[in-house]
Amino acid sequence: MTGTNQILGGGGFHHVAVRVKDFDAAVRFYTEVLGLRATRGWGEGDSRAVLMDTGDGSFLEVFADGKSTDGSEAPLMHIALNCKDVDGVTENARRAGSQVTVEPKDAEIPSDPPLPVRISFFRDPGGELIELFCQRKA
Repeated sequence: MTGTNQILGGGGFHHVAVRVKDFDAAVRFYTEVLGLRATRGWGEGDSRAVLMDTGDGSFLEVFADGKSTDGSEAPLMHIALNCKDVDGVTENARRAGSQVTVEPKDAEIPSDPPLPVRISFFRDPGGELIELFCQRKA
């Protein structure tokens, strides 16, 4: 069920932040392969960051240094992007050299009511796991 978050006054996904080892390769991948658009950038060298619009007003924030502020590796399970053409975008990623870890498939999230989806998973140049997610009609 969708609706407005009464506490946040709207809510919804705004951004996911990732730290990448190769900033330039990651930005190229997200813009050229997945079609994200850089909207703001800041910093220099290992302090660079960019905010990228995923297409619906939600964002991916990419940081250059590949580590969390305390020096440890920053964990991230995956980034899920809404996508109308899971199969086509997965092929774009494969052609760009991405490792596809789950081929495009139909699945059903066991919720009440069940949520039918089409998904795939692949890795970006820095090894982050990307999920393409398309809600299907029941």
